[in-house]
This record gives sequence, structure tokens and C-alpha cells, in this order.
Amino acid sequence: MLDYDFMRTAFLAAFLVAIVCGPVGWFLVLRGQTFASHALSHVGFAGATGALLVGVFPLAGLSTGALVAGILMGFAGDRVAGRDVMIGLVLSVTMGAGALFLHFLTQSASAATALLFGDILGISKGMLSWLALLSVGCLLALGIMARPLLFASLQPELAEAKGVPMRLLDVLFLALVALATAECAQITGVLLVFTLMVAPAATVLRLGVAPLVGLMLSALLALCEAWGGLVLSWQTDYPTSFWIAALGGMGFVAAGLFSRFVMRQTT
Repeated sequence: MLDYDFMRTAFLAAFLVAIVCGPVGWFLVLRGQTFASHALSHVGFAGATGALLVGVFPLAGLSTGALVAGILMGFAGDRVAGRDVMIGLVLSVTMGAGALFLHFLTQSASAATALLFGDILGISKGMLSWLALLSVGCLLALGIMARPLLFASLQPELAEAKGVPMRLLDVLFLALVALATAECAQITGVLLVFTLMVAPAATVLRLGVAPLVGLMLSALLALCEAWGGLVLSWQTDYPTSFWIAALGGMGFVAAGLFSRFVMRQTT
């Protein structure tokens, strides 16, 4: 399997994406903002298809669209919370805009499939360099904001009383989520971002481990699911995104069963 250059590139890309999506997703689930990655991926789809239409690198359009939406969501704060109809309408409009952009592309079918469901086996060396740059930047940013972000996530009232800039922190974090979502979409596509962004983190949080351990386990689990999906895809010829999603679901169920078993043993 590793004799092929495109497979080695795919494994490297999965590594770069997983080490970012795991920790970012851990904070995302902890803060109850899992809808953000789904929303940002839909907005990013419109940006990616728009970039394809004008001849620009799709990752640049996806990142820009998701980043702008993430910053706006951060400034909006609690005002958008609970407005399911408005959020659903915005997502529908952005996906519709993406479909319109694809309508004008001659390679619309292949482009739509890659954007919606990912194309990890088609990642080029140039895109790999961009993913590496994004990963380093995201991890540095997360490392800087991790302590105040954890404080604000667990005890928001106390953090605000202590002078933590809650609005600025929310904006910066959602901007970080936007970039991580853009990375993740290269592997799973915009429709299956949950598979790497949310599933590993939600699985780890069910185990009730310490924050630092949880962050590392989320990255490790995301990596195992991404690499496991590649291996299973090679063996079965089924889509990689399917296997990543299946492994994520099985891991979440297994963590729940393990937690219940531990609780029964302790009681």
C-alpha cells in the first residue's frame, strides 16, 4: 500500500488534519458549539465552488469563506443561539449558491463529489504543503488560547468576572474552527466534517479524562480513525470517508458502553 506515492501523500494529509481536528473538536464539543463546524463547512462549500469558478485554489476559497463566517458568528455570539430557522436558511442558501457555481463549471460532477465527500487520495503535494502550513498555524493558535479558552468553557461567569475577554476569545476560537473545518473538508468533504471534527472529541469526552489527556487522546483517536479509514478503504475499495464515519460512530458507542460498565463497577 505504501509503495504508491498517492497513498503516502494521503497518510501524511490525514496526519496533518487529524492532529488539528482532534484538539479543536474537543473544545468545540466541550463548549457546546458543534453546530459551528457543520455551519462553517456549508458556508465554506460556497467559497470553494466560487474559487473554482474564478480559477482559484479551492482550499483558499473554502478557508476564506469559512473564516469570514466564523468571525461573524463569533461577533454575533449568543444572538444566533437557538435560531434554528435562520441558521438553516443561511446554510440552505450557501449550499444553493455552491450548486449554482458548480452549474457553470465543466468539471462540476467531479468537483462536487470531491467537495461534498472529500478526495483524500487525490491530494497533491502542493495541497499537502498548504495543509502543513494550516496545521502549524492552528496548533500554535490553540496552544496560545488553550488556558483561557478552557477557563471560559468550564466557568464562563467566573472567567468574565476575572477579566477574560469572552467575545474576543469566542471570535478567535471560531476563526480557528473555521480553518480546522477547511482542513477537515479536504479529507471528509463538507457533508462529513463531523466524522473527524466531532466524533473523536465526543468519544473522548465520554470517558471523563483530564483536559490535557483529553486533547491528546482526541488527536490520537482522530488519527487512528483517519488512518484506519485509509487502510480499510484500500482493503475493501469502499470510500475512505465512509470508513472514517463508521469508525467514528463505533468509537462513540464503545466509549458509552465502557463508561456505563465503569459506573456499574464503581457503584
